Amino acid sequence: MTSAAHAAEAHEHSHADVSGGWLRAAVFGAMDGLVTNTALVAGVGGGGAAPRAIVLAGTASLVAGAISMALGEYTSVKTQNEQLDLEVEKERRELARNPEGELAELVGMLRARGVDDGLAHQVAVQLSRDPETALRLHVVAEIGLNPEDKPSPATAAVSSFLTFGTGALLPLLPYLFGLSLLWVALLCGGVGLVVAGAVSSRFTPRPWWFAGLRQLVFGALAAGVTYSIGSLIGVSFA
Repeated sequence: MTSAAHAAEAHEHSHADVSGGWLRAAVFGAMDGLVTNTALVAGVGGGGAAPRAIVLAGTASLVAGAISMALGEYTSVKTQNEQLDLEVEKERRELARNPEGELAELVGMLRARGVDDGLAHQVAVQLSRDPETALRLHVVAEIGLNPEDKPSPATAAVSSFLTFGTGALLPLLPYLFGLSLLWVALLCGGVGLVVAGAVSSRFTPRPWWFAGLRQLVFGALAAGVTYSIGSLIGVSFA
């Protein structure tokens, strides 16, 4: 193997999805499903509801929440993509209407990144020979998004639907298997929150235990509030 091949192999690497596609939807979906249904089970159970009522409420929350999350993610990503398309067309028109001004703008961008004045002008002129390359550079520099790397609305929607449903199912599992104990359901939700937080830490600089503990604290706060409210309402209507 040549030294050039060794160098190419040594520098091969990949990056995580940070464009707001499936990863964000999956993380948000799982966390929302876990927090929502763990808190709901705590609130309904704290109010003294029968196990069947808890399962009914939790299942309704799972289905409604998963659909809501999926539709919300689809609309959000679709709107973002459409807005990006609009900005791309605006920049395309500006390049056609004022090429000299856009060239000067590109030179300024290169200078701001440390390229010498003369070299910056040469590079800008060379890059501007291809209108699509110039367009992409302007869009990435001015908007911060690559028009060729747009997230998929459908992927975000499906990811959100599945992960929300999975997260929301965990607190219900004890009841579905005939173990009608509120503390066991809350324990399942807590374990799920720790695991989901730990998994999400793979894409962040945070240690797994910190991310897992953070999500557990958030879920515990939500469950504590809803349990207290459920208890008060249960006593009031007893």
